[in-house]
Amino acid sequence: MLQLDNVGLRYGAQVLAEAVTARVEKGDRICLVGRNGEGKSSLLRLIAGEIDADEGEVVRSAGSRLATLEQELPADCRDSVYQYVAAGLGDVGRYLAAYREQPDEDLQERIEAAHGWDLLPRIDSIIDRLGLDESAVVADLSGGWQRRAALARALVTEPDLLILDEPTNHLDITAVEWLEGFLAGFTGALLFVTHDRALAQRLATTVWDLDRGHLRVFNCSFDRYQQEKEKLLEEEARHEALFDKKLAQEEAWIRQGIKARRTRNEGRVRALQALRRQREARRNRQGTARMALDAGELSGKLVAELKHVSFGYPQADQQGPDLAETQYLIRDLSYTLMRGDKVGLIGPNGVGKSTLIRLLLGDLEPQSGSIRLGTKQQIAYFDQRRDQLNPELTVVDNIAEGRDSVTIGGKSRHIMSYLSDFLFSGVKARTAVGALSGGERNRALLAKLFSQPANILVLDEPTNDLDVETLELLEQLLLDYSGTVLLVSHDRAFLDNVVDSCLAFEGNGLVREYVGGYSDFIRQGGHFATEEEASKKDSTPEKDAGAAGDAGSRDTRAEEKPVKKKKLSYKLQRELDSLPGLIEALEGEIETLESEVSDPAFYEQDPALVEERLKLLADRQAELDSAFERWAELDSEG
Repeated sequence: MLQLDNVGLRYGAQVLAEAVTARVEKGDRICLVGRNGEGKSSLLRLIAGEIDADEGEVVRSAGSRLATLEQELPADCRDSVYQYVAAGLGDVGRYLAAYREQPDEDLQERIEAAHGWDLLPRIDSIIDRLGLDESAVVADLSGGWQRRAALARALVTEPDLLILDEPTNHLDITAVEWLEGFLAGFTGALLFVTHDRALAQRLATTVWDLDRGHLRVFNCSFDRYQQEKEKLLEEEARHEALFDKKLAQEEAWIRQGIKARRTRNEGRVRALQALRRQREARRNRQGTARMALDAGELSGKLVAELKHVSFGYPQADQQGPDLAETQYLIRDLSYTLMRGDKVGLIGPNGVGKSTLIRLLLGDLEPQSGSIRLGTKQQIAYFDQRRDQLNPELTVVDNIAEGRDSVTIGGKSRHIMSYLSDFLFSGVKARTAVGALSGGERNRALLAKLFSQPANILVLDEPTNDLDVETLELLEQLLLDYSGTVLLVSHDRAFLDNVVDSCLAFEGNGLVREYVGGYSDFIRQGGHFATEEEASKKDSTPEKDAGAAGDAGSRDTRAEEKPVKKKKLSYKLQRELDSLPGLIEALEGEIETLESEVSDPAFYEQDPALVEERLKLLADRQAELDSAFERWAELDSEG
């Protein structure tokens, strides 16, 4: 479908791509990986035809269609969903949308000239397929629905290749899982950049690794790529160490005395000069960030204790403002937060996660119930909007705030030395924050956050735009941190690796605690209510508060006595005993199918056979999920 042939791309003096050769074929699922600032978005724009290569060429097959899902949401768009989606077809789509609202003879002639009437069913079909309200204003939609609208706009062209740049940004977990499922069933080729490792692990069958301008192609899953990449870097480090040792020996030889210079081998001199040129041309890999957290003095053992807390906002009623009811974000929640707890707050956007954080930190008073706060609290807040950074100031001015040094763990460090730990060298440290990439801005905010002692960390979507290496470093940092962590994130892998428990917003003001990360929440039967489910619930505050209170008392620290398990019947016990064997067999078949699908030659077969094998893989995965759920259900009963 598409061939990159010796492509070169530069941004000023920085080499983003050099002699890049790669290809995209039908059905490919390609994840483009690279550190922040390496040029991933620029390479996507080059492939999409938005910019030109400095060297080489991009060859596209005739008739292939390409569409791009932009990183930014259409938050300021005042068009209706129908107008916005139809505009994905270009001028003819705009004519169709305008004619639909106000028939006009001139528009009719333009549509007929462009053979546009045949496109009407396509617009209606994609809007219906994605469950969109065609009359809604795009700007009024939530982030998840705006992303659906943007996806519909891209898909209405029926692309053979869909390019996605950080498609999960600004989405809550529910929207991310929907998007992941939709893309898994997309029949065209995918080329995407994402920091969401769970998404990459499920979708990618090929990984393009962009590192210091060079592109390596790994025809394997994302997990296997990470293992292979680590081996490559270790081998590169060994090779460079040997090279540097040989260069040092030759430099010592050339500096020997007069006698040695009289008898030196001119061929050896030329070889030394070649070694010098080779060393000068080497592009050193950017160092690994070395973040450190100062937990300050210990906070009190108790951070916050909530007893029967409720909080909400008045909701205007169509019958008149006097009959307005309260829309509860939190109902009758009893919960205790202790020093050292690492808690994830999960749920759709707008359900009250930020409100609960403000209640836990004492910034809000509950409308009912009581909150007792602990002592000696030093709070550091990571804001996903990065409002704490002035885009017009440089990195060093944002973090230093007039200081020459910062104190970390009781030791004073020069501000430039401290910033180098976050990969901000002399030039980058003096770059305006507004000119940085999204991941670099996140690193700058982390540098500011960690420059002061804090025994309570509040992190609101800290993983947006961070590369995988920095993500993994931040994970380890939080695991080693002795203070308390409150984490809001849609990154399922990050939650699984960092938090000890989750507070889940399950709809209608109900907040429950689940031990473990997001995967544990799912395994324990956790579920976010849809808008339809929430609307069907009894909205009487007394009934809901009682139900939420009962749930809260079950799921928070005040545990009731464990219920004695009943003995399973003979038939159910036989079923439980057979499930491990079934699960093992399904996992083996899935592994074989995934290996078959990841082979580049797989998609060169007859399309009907390809579709059949992909469907078989999806069916076996569904059977495995069902088997796990059934095993958990029977195991909890027996």
